[in-house]
Amino acid sequence: MAELQRKYAVSAAEVGHQGLHRRSEIGLALVSGDAAHLTEVLDRCERLVAARPEVELLSVRRRFHGDDDD
Repeated sequence: MAELQRKYAVSAAEVGHQGLHRRSEIGLALVSGDAAHLTEVLDRCERLVAARPEVELLSVRRRFHGDDDD
């Protein structure tokens, strides 16, 4: 998570599976006025995590929020 934060200026936190051995759920957040920029940064973050030999990436979900969201 520290590498993601340092390299891509995202907020990162372990958000699930804290009690399970050798399993983690990581949440990322970032803000931009450009959806293409968000997608590019998230793609880079995903590639960085997937490239780690000790990590098996099981799934990825993305949710974008805009001005019209409650």
